[in-house]
Amino acid sequence: MSDVEPHADSAAHANAGSPRRIGRRRDDVFVAASAAMERVVEAAVAAARSDAPVLLAGPAGSGRKFVARAIHAWGLRASGLLVALACDALSPPLQAPELFGTVAAAESRVVGPQPGALARAAGGSVVLAHAERLDPGLRERLSRALVSGSFSRDGAAETQPLRARLLATADDPREAALFEPLAAHVIVLPPLRERPEDVLALAAHFLAAFAAPFDGPSGFTEEARRLLLSEAWPGEVRELRERVRAAVALSEAGPITAEALLLAAEGDAPPSYREAKRAFELRYVSALLRRCGGNVTRAARLAGKDRKDFYDVIRRNGLDLRRFRD
Repeated sequence: MSDVEPHADSAAHANAGSPRRIGRRRDDVFVAASAAMERVVEAAVAAARSDAPVLLAGPAGSGRKFVARAIHAWGLRASGLLVALACDALSPPLQAPELFGTVAAAESRVVGPQPGALARAAGGSVVLAHAERLDPGLRERLSRALVSGSFSRDGAAETQPLRARLLATADDPREAALFEPLAAHVIVLPPLRERPEDVLALAAHFLAAFAAPFDGPSGFTEEARRLLLSEAWPGEVRELRERVRAAVALSEAGPITAEALLLAAEGDAPPSYREAKRAFELRYVSALLRRCGGNVTRAARLAGKDRKDFYDVIRRNGLDLRRFRD
């Protein structure tokens, strides 16, 4: 399905090598410590100066959508909407009405007429995520629309101007063929394992963002820093971000440990999934109760859980609330 994001703050064109702000959130900053990501930043800045379609290729979780937001925020369309459409979340019959719109219920699961992402993003940008999953017939239709500068909704006889810019993401750089014969920008994001210089910089950035709202942990232990660099990061930047987020929730003041980041030295036997899940639950709930002085209602609210369900978790882990109320 699609979602709409308000335009990001575009008043951030820092000098090369400096963090560039994307939006208003604290962690909406483009962090690039490696030469490879500096080249990505430079390519994104160049793409922002044009209105041609852009393909962002790289492994899932590497930050493709983040770079797309940066191009939108740094370009002339920053005041317009950024509409995201995930091709992998839609069956082929639903892709056409979601992208081009429809004037009637052209498919049984489509209720009534709808404008589609291209019309909704008029004056802004469409992020077509997982473009390789777009139906081949719709790829050709989209290419014709980009060349002619117009498109039509399903069931409509007349065409309408195409006023949205296309920013597509794909796993494979070879998916640039989707936009032939267009002269699109192609920006390739290397996997995190190939740019270790970015790992500690990103980890420090995420730590500062997540710990800022409260007196949380600061820095990482030497072992944690070493293991952060040796980790393969199959989940890319997204995995690193979530590991740091969880570690902040589990840690008190002081540096974050390798254990809190779920990192283990080579040769160490990893816990089973069930053991790791139970250990995380125990530490997470204990940390919330400690932070809330044993106030279950407040802790449950922070966890996004129903108070009764949170009590069940407390009982399941055998926690005594009195130890958190001193």
